[in-house]
This record gives sequence, C-alpha cells and structure tokens, in this order.
Amino acid sequence: MDFSNIWIFFVPPIAGSIIGYFTNDLAIKMLFRPYKPIYFAGRQLPFTPGLIPRNQARLAKRVADTIMGSLLTPSELQGLARRLLATERVQGALLWLLKLALDQIQEDKQQKTAKIIADILRDLVGQSLPRLLKVLARREDFLEVQINQIFDQILLEFQLTDEQARKLSDWILEVALPPDLLRQAIVDFLTDRNIQIIDEGFREKSSGTYWVVANLFGLRNALTRLRTFCLDEKEVANARLQELILTLEVRDRLRTWFKNLSLQNLPVSTVRQLRKTTRETVRSYIQDKGTDFIQGFGQSIDWDKVGVLLINRLRNSAVVNSSLETISYELALILERYLEEDLEKIVTKVIPILSIDQVIVERVNATTPEQLELTIQGIVKSELQAIVNLGGILGLIVGLIQTAILLFT
Repeated sequence: MDFSNIWIFFVPPIAGSIIGYFTNDLAIKMLFRPYKPIYFAGRQLPFTPGLIPRNQARLAKRVADTIMGSLLTPSELQGLARRLLATERVQGALLWLLKLALDQIQEDKQQKTAKIIADILRDLVGQSLPRLLKVLARREDFLEVQINQIFDQILLEFQLTDEQARKLSDWILEVALPPDLLRQAIVDFLTDRNIQIIDEGFREKSSGTYWVVANLFGLRNALTRLRTFCLDEKEVANARLQELILTLEVRDRLRTWFKNLSLQNLPVSTVRQLRKTTRETVRSYIQDKGTDFIQGFGQSIDWDKVGVLLINRLRNSAVVNSSLETISYELALILERYLEEDLEKIVTKVIPILSIDQVIVERVNATTPEQLELTIQGIVKSELQAIVNLGGILGLIVGLIQTAILLFT
C-alpha cells in the first residue's frame, strides 16, 4: 500500500460527515429562511422565501382545521364548559360580582344607583302598576280572596275598646254634634211645611186620649214655639240642650253602644251581604278610579329620597352582606340546571359566534416568520439538532463505506 495516498481513505468519511451535517442544517434553515422573497433581474429566485413563510396562509388554515376537527370538537368544548362552569367556580364568580356591586354602591358618591332605583320605582308605580291593575280589574274574581280575608280577619273581629268608645262619643258630642249644631239642626228641621206635616199626621193617626190632645191642642203651636225659642234664645237653648244631654246620659249611652258595636252581633245573612257589598264596592272603585289613585299617589312621593333611603339601608344592612353567599349559591344552582338542559345548544351557537378557527388563522398569519422560527425551534430545538447530527453521522457512514470499497478494490 502506498502511504503517500493514504489521505484518499480519510477524505470520504470526513467529507461525508461534513456534507451530511451542513446539508441537514441548511435544509432546516431553508424551512424558514429567507423570510422574504429575493428578486434578481426582476425575477424571484427559487426557494425564496422559505417553505413555511411561503405557505403560511395554508399552514394557518391546516392548523385551524386540525385543532377544530380533532381537538376543539363540540363535545370537547362541552366538557370544557362543564369544568369551567362547575358549581363551586360559578358560585365564587357570582359572589365576587355581588360583592363588587355592593362595594360599587357603597362608593357611589353621585348617588347614580339611587337615581336608577328611583326611576325604576317611579315607572313601576306610575306606569306599570296602573296598567297591570287596569287589566287585572276586569276579572270577576279580582281581589276576591284578599278582600274576603281582610273582612273576615279585621273588620269582622274589629271592636272598640272602652277607651276608644269613650273618645269617639266625646268627639261626637263635642265636635260633630255640639249643642249649637243640634239647635241649628232643630231650627232647620222645623220648617212650616214640616210642622204642618207632623201636626196633620199626629191628628190623623192618633186615637183615644192622644186623639183628644191632638185635636184640642195640636202640635203646631208647640213646635212653632220651640223653633222660635231656638232662634231667639240661642245661648239658653244651647244650655238646655247641654243639660238634656247630661240628664239623658247620652254620652254614656253612646259609649256603651260603640263598645258593643261589632259585626259579629249581626245576623249571618247580613254579614255575608255586607261582605259581598264591600267586595263589590272596592272592586268597582279600583276599576273606575284605581289607576288615577295610584298615579296620583306615585306623583306625591319623592322617589329620589326613597331611592337614597333604600341605598343607605343596603349599605348598612348586615342581612344583605350575610346573604350574598346564599344568593350566589342559589344562582349557581339555577345556572347549573339551565346548563344541564341547554349546554349542547349553547355550545353549538357559541362556536360560530366565537369563530375560533378564524381566530387561529388570523393569529398564525399575524405571526412573523422570525417568531415562527423562534417558536418552533424553542419547542423542538433538541430534535432539530438531532436531525443535523444524524446527517453528519450518515455522511460519516457513507464515507466509511466508500473507504471500505476503495480498500477492497
């Protein structure tokens, strides 16, 4: 063997490993580079830009189709939604929102929430409630149960106490029917025509001793004298009426009568008729004037102050703060029951709205080739380096085979 030509046996393995190593490295780089097309003499050079930049739009579409076809299927999205919307998570989110809303109300310096509540109450009482009442009042059984219950539990069992009966009798005798008013009522009643009617009636319908008195003396002169006395002697007449009230014990009689006054003392048929009349009267009043009454009542209230009072009550209410957790839990249960029935429908409607595939395409297209290269190399850097090393090893093996062939030949 000529040792001067020994380099012929070493060159093929070395050259093969170098060529295999750098060829694979060049091929991997050509997947991404050049990032932009290169032109020479007005023509685009082949293999520019790199394979991935040149086919980025198609790659984005394939990635989106793959993800939506095998990864984010409707069933997978339903499972994901169920895990995300578990009762504990939903309750926590709702509790956080409720506390945030309560804190926002407490920090509301311009009373915006109070104004909103005032507007809602104003519309409810001034507009919505009258319209609703107008519609409900057309029903035959409108408020029948409620009025009957009020009548049976309140009016039927209502009875004045001794103190109330005494005050009512005092009011009647001192304010409603004082002696001066009674005197004036007697004067107004004893007109000439009324005196004539009373006198003629007494003469015609009396008999026996009363007939003799009626026809000999009559009542005309006595009643005329009584009227004249009440007109001419006002102070004396008032004093006589006051004495008569005291002598006849009118005050005590009224007090006893008012104290014993009760619907339970009336016959059953009368009570039933009275209850029916009360119900029909209330229903008729509401049908005719209920809308105007409620609207006038709503206009008489300062709803802005009511809204402020409600907000202040909410701010300082310990019940509201302690019930937030219960409210959030109940709302979470309601949402869970709703999702159990309609989650599939919701996901089916949400997928087109979200356009996840279009979002993926847009994100991939918006990523620059440099970012794609860095991302892919960051994920499979060791694998890509292994391919480069494998190219060098394969080149070395090919060179060794060639050296062995030279040795045997």
